[in-house]
Amino acid sequence: MPTSPAASGFGPIAQTAPLSLCAREPHVPADRLVAEMVPPPRFDSVRFSTYIPDPDQPSQTEAVRVLEGFAAGLGGAHASGAGKTKRGFLGFGKGFGKAKAPKTPAGPRGVYLDGGYGVGKTHLLASLWHATPAEPALKAFGTFVELTNLVGALGFQKTVQTLSGHRLLCIDEFELDDPGDTVLVSTLLGKLVDAGVALAATSNTLPGKLGEGRFASADFLREIQGLSAHFRALRIDGEDYRHRGLPEAPAPYSDEQVTKAAHATEGASLDAFPQLLEHLARIHPSRYGALTDGLKAVCLTDVGPIPDQSTALRLVVLADRLYDREVPVLASGLPFDRLFSEEMLNGGYRKKYFRAISRLTALARDAKGLVDPA
Repeated sequence: MPTSPAASGFGPIAQTAPLSLCAREPHVPADRLVAEMVPPPRFDSVRFSTYIPDPDQPSQTEAVRVLEGFAAGLGGAHASGAGKTKRGFLGFGKGFGKAKAPKTPAGPRGVYLDGGYGVGKTHLLASLWHATPAEPALKAFGTFVELTNLVGALGFQKTVQTLSGHRLLCIDEFELDDPGDTVLVSTLLGKLVDAGVALAATSNTLPGKLGEGRFASADFLREIQGLSAHFRALRIDGEDYRHRGLPEAPAPYSDEQVTKAAHATEGASLDAFPQLLEHLARIHPSRYGALTDGLKAVCLTDVGPIPDQSTALRLVVLADRLYDREVPVLASGLPFDRLFSEEMLNGGYRKKYFRAISRLTALARDAKGLVDPA
């Protein structure tokens, strides 16, 4: 792999060498994990009014209508239970004003957005967070991985205590990677619902089908049924907006082109893909966001097939964090749609891998401007 760019074709060259993800070993304190439970930068300014439903997909318009009502229904009693009245989450506001109400109203305490890749589920979830009439400190937004990482950092009881005072908990990319997570999250959400916290989640999988193809034990199925009871599912149909009406993603560049671009772009990182995969194995996924702090672009050489499932799942998390932060990815080697083997794409984690392909493809398209067209 070239270590320095050629003089021609890229204009002024950055005075310092590119950054390296492999040289970073971030440490994230627990209080940062809590403070960062807000919509990521990509979704900081989204609102229901900026979501553009596909006219051929009425479920998208219906989802906006339902979620707007859901948000409005969260403007009542404090989530701690003080002065709490029956919120009627299926009716989103039905039942307000009743003097006496049970601690746990009957029916789902949240809404679950189910749909394919790129139909705008995260946009809608972030819009719900923004639209909910409560101070930011009373609303939490994070991915499923970030939620489980929070439990790991704070401990279960402290997490329950921290989130119980919230009006709303939004969980993006809800998925279960092992039976242990199932029991953990089922118990956590049950306690938060008892405390009056409203739930909202997104996934490519219906709540009753989470983990399908991976876990089939009776204990797992029992926990899944418990999780399903917390949510009213909303199906959102449509094609991936990230690629709707857009040209195909750019083909991979040469090692030389990627290296030149990394040297010419301030704030870019440059790493060999195989070494990056090895480095990710040494860092907990809860720190992948901090790993990308300050980056303006990620440049990768020698991209090749993912060797195993554990490596693939780590790459999915990194792809999510890069996408959240709108960091373009410039790469040489194998195209992103060929990263995962056919066995992986047909297995129990296939929806995660297709999401990663979709997001990396969008970021690759964003990186086209980093390469000299000459």
